[in-house]
Amino acid sequence: MNPANANAFWRRLRALTRKEIRQLLRDRSNMMVGIALPVFLILIFGYGLSLDVRGAVIVIVLDDPSPTAHDVASSFSRSAYFSPRLAASMAEAEASMTTRQADAIVRIPSDFSRRLLQGDAQIQVLLQGADAARASGVRNYIETALAQWSEKQADRTAYRSEPSTGAVAIVPRLWFNAANTSTWYLIPGLIVLIMTIVGAFLTSLVVAREWERGTLEALFVTPVRTVEILLAKLIPPFLVGMFGLLLCLLAARFLFGLPLYGSLAVLLFSAMLYLLVALGIGLAVSSITKNQFLASQIALVISFMPALMLSGFIFDLRNTPAIIRVVGQLLPATYFMELVKSLFLAGTLWPLIVKNCSVLAIYAVLLLGLANAVTRKRLD
Repeated sequence: MNPANANAFWRRLRALTRKEIRQLLRDRSNMMVGIALPVFLILIFGYGLSLDVRGAVIVIVLDDPSPTAHDVASSFSRSAYFSPRLAASMAEAEASMTTRQADAIVRIPSDFSRRLLQGDAQIQVLLQGADAARASGVRNYIETALAQWSEKQADRTAYRSEPSTGAVAIVPRLWFNAANTSTWYLIPGLIVLIMTIVGAFLTSLVVAREWERGTLEALFVTPVRTVEILLAKLIPPFLVGMFGLLLCLLAARFLFGLPLYGSLAVLLFSAMLYLLVALGIGLAVSSITKNQFLASQIALVISFMPALMLSGFIFDLRNTPAIIRVVGQLLPATYFMELVKSLFLAGTLWPLIVKNCSVLAIYAVLLLGLANAVTRKRLD
């Protein structure tokens, strides 16, 4: 490109970009999608959505009236995860479970104290399995509470020089989520969803609206080229997306106390790559459909919904059927999701970063190339 053509290219690009920024700022719906929606989502997901189990109703049946058995039962009242209550009989406890008024039954048998001295004490735990995820969480919390009581009991007997109860001390340690809260798990994934919405959904609406109004056809009779139009369409939503990312990072750090163990520069670079992927999806969809409603529905189906359901945001893909895992591995959101969660909670793992960033770069080139191919400077 000679200097004269280069100067003309940059002059036209600056003019088009200024026009796009004015249009973006003038339309309040665009700002709602680009800025207000990310803030709303991160507050709702961060404060309102939790995968943790709190206040689980535990019905305790004390068949053993000994002080040791009562001490075990009282250990559940010391945790915010439980809302324990005593039942007079096993039949009463089973009635509570049947009517779904209880999440679990903890039955301490009549020979608990005697068998504890022998080192083979058992406690029966019955779980309400209608909600498998909640049942699993309740079970883990009960096991942890019993392990902590067992450890304290072993310490007390050692201090008092009493006969050993045969208790086994368990020392738990949680990697990559020291706060033991699902918020740390959800917030990085929410960043992926917000980047998807701002990139694909917002861009598909903005470009399709111009197709409907005929303003793009007006541009086609000018000397501007297709690549200049597309670049001008990319820059404003790209800036809005990065601003949304900044809001998410600030909220993650200062509202939810989420640490960033990895490199901030790598996180920003990978976010830029993924945002280009999402923008490419929005441009391609809007250029093919040329209709706001249709473009928004298609963008929702092929970008946001898969990112929500099949990228590992909530469900671990390793627990899904093989065909679902294959579909998930085809989604660019899956690779960005793995990157963001690793950078926040694990650190800068270069083999993973190189692999996922390479995949995102390939997707960006392919989708932006597709958007350029389907955006013809001609009237159909």
